[in-house]
Amino acid sequence: MTAITDLDIFARVARTGNMSAAGREMGLSPAVVSKRVSLLEEELGARLFQRTTRQLTLTETGEGYYKRVVDILNLVEEAEDFVSRRNTKARGLLKVTAPTSFSRQHIAPYLADFLGKYPEIELDFHLTDDFVDIISRGFDVAIRIGELQDSSLVQKKLAADRRVICASPKYLEKYGTPANLAELDMHNCLSAGAQDFWRLTGPNGPETIRVKGNIRSNSAEFVRTALMSGLGIALRSIWDIGPELQRGELKVVLPEYRGADSVAIYAVYPCRDFMPTKVNALIEFLADLYGTEPYWDKAYDGPKPHGAAKPSAKVGAAPSVRAAKPAANADKNAQAATR
Repeated sequence: MTAITDLDIFARVARTGNMSAAGREMGLSPAVVSKRVSLLEEELGARLFQRTTRQLTLTETGEGYYKRVVDILNLVEEAEDFVSRRNTKARGLLKVTAPTSFSRQHIAPYLADFLGKYPEIELDFHLTDDFVDIISRGFDVAIRIGELQDSSLVQKKLAADRRVICASPKYLEKYGTPANLAELDMHNCLSAGAQDFWRLTGPNGPETIRVKGNIRSNSAEFVRTALMSGLGIALRSIWDIGPELQRGELKVVLPEYRGADSVAIYAVYPCRDFMPTKVNALIEFLADLYGTEPYWDKAYDGPKPHGAAKPSAKVGAAPSVRAAKPAANADKNAQAATR
């Protein structure tokens, strides 16, 4: 296949009628230009120029070839300009995958501002609480909440994800309030996604416990509804249940503990090099929106983690489930997605 560079050399020689002039335009010596033209003619098996000591003219075949080469070079230039414009201006279709509940609460309400700033972007949001393969599915960027593992994907932290252990007053009145982590054994712990293990930070530093319950779902909203209905205890994000905590519809239990700080809200995308401007536009918009202390954390003025755990207190019998045991040797790299 003929190289685009050779086509460009040929077109310049044909336009200028001079090897030296074509060489000056491209920063090449006349000898190199002459050699490349000769190799092109050998590759094509046809003479493109008639050469004399004073004149260089296109043959009939060369004239027909030149017309077509000019069209090819124009298309290449147009394609390069298209890519350049798309990489320097936020425009075009932006395909995003993101968690359902977080998107509904903390992305969708601000899209008018985003599109007002970037009117040439068209958004296609795929909402799911599962982590999908963004490369095979053709997504430009994913918004993910969890403790992300090392991968070939680029990760940018958008905001911290502060999480608390909580339950409804209805549940606590019926089954009692756990006074320490061990007493979670006697309670129904609701699991969303990969939450068999709760990774926590407390008075004794990082701790990992295994929890079990009679409700599990890949949908964070489903588990949230079960929590609000008084069916168990859950580890939930302030961005998700902050207003309910403020209104007393949920109560923080074991306030001296919080979710591991390594869990956060991230933007994940395939490659840092030549990242389309539209992707960077969304990432920077969300990062600026949430800030170093997200607005949902600023709005919450409830209990903060403090002190050591209180002495054990008697609790009622929770719904029939297998007791959860502390898992001191749990996989420290287990993903703790909250979604």
